[in-house]
This record gives sequence, structure tokens and C-alpha cells, in this order.
Amino acid sequence: MKNLLHFLANGQHYFINILRISVFIVMAWIGGLKAFQYEADGIVPFVANSPFMNFLYQKKAPEYQEHKNPEGKTVKKNIEWNKANGTYIFAYGLGTVIVLIGLLNLGGIWSQWSGIAGGILTFLMSLVTLSFLITTPEVYVPNLGGDFSTPQYGFPYLSGAGRLVLKDIIMMAAGLVMASESAKQLLKRLA
Repeated sequence: MKNLLHFLANGQHYFINILRISVFIVMAWIGGLKAFQYEADGIVPFVANSPFMNFLYQKKAPEYQEHKNPEGKTVKKNIEWNKANGTYIFAYGLGTVIVLIGLLNLGGIWSQWSGIAGGILTFLMSLVTLSFLITTPEVYVPNLGGDFSTPQYGFPYLSGAGRLVLKDIIMMAAGLVMASESAKQLLKRLA
């Protein structure tokens, strides 16, 4: 047991590098998916309802609700609406930024400055994403009715989209840990 404790205590630097690789994989994958229509369509409710990002779209909320493509379905009129809205161009740009932040985090393995920048940007990106819990109705289970009233809907009952957003609280903490470790290494080098 003592050997395990020593291994865990002495391995923190290596574990943080595993964290950097993990964050890179998530960001490269999610950012890369922004190049595909279904993923770009999927972020519309978040962006359209966000006071930080809604200015990037041509059409305002709640108009997007009439033009939502269900995940995996292609509806031509909805795609045309999304093209006119700027959905796809924005998604390409956002995906590029996410991949670049992931690369900065990965670069933190070799460069403290890259690790600090990547960690801070991950923290800030996660704050914006977590704001969707306040601004986006789709993050909570809707009351769709049925044969009897829906007993669990609205806050605090997270939908699939809400559960996905809430996970960013882990990314936010990871960003701080990675930036902190890089700053610690940089201070040692500068001393």
C-alpha cells in the first residue's frame, strides 16, 4: 500500500501530462466535429440563446426552433436556413479555436507558456459553456405532456444537452490544474 501511495504522490507531473493528452483528445474530437453539419446544427440553441455569442448569428432566438435538424436527419430547408444564419461558418471557426486550445494544452507537455495559455483558455471556454445552463432552455427536460403530466421537467432535471454542458465543470478545473502546473514549472526554471 505504501508503494502505491508513493507512486501516486510522486507521479503528479506525469498524471497532469496524461490530463493534457486527455483534454487534447476531447477538444480535437469535439472541435473537429464542428466541421460536420449535424454538429453545427446541434450547437445552434446554445449560441442563439447566449448573450456572449448570439451576435455571431444572423437570425435571433427563438426562430432557430422552427429550423432544427434532428441529429442524424437532413432537412434541406433547415440546412438552407442554417446557411443563411451563418451557422456553419461560425461552427468551422469555433471548431478551429477549440482544436487550437487543445493543441496548446498538449504543447504544455514541452512548453510551460503553451501549458499556461492552454489551461487559462480551457478555463475561460468552460465558463462560457457553463453559462448555457442559465441561457439555453434545451439544457432542461421539457414538459412534453403525454398521457399524464410530466413530473420531472425544468430545473434541476438536465436533458442530454444539459448533462453534456455540466461536464464542462471538469474541463474548467482541468484548465486551472494544467495552468497551475505549468506556472509552477516555469517559476522553477526562472529561479
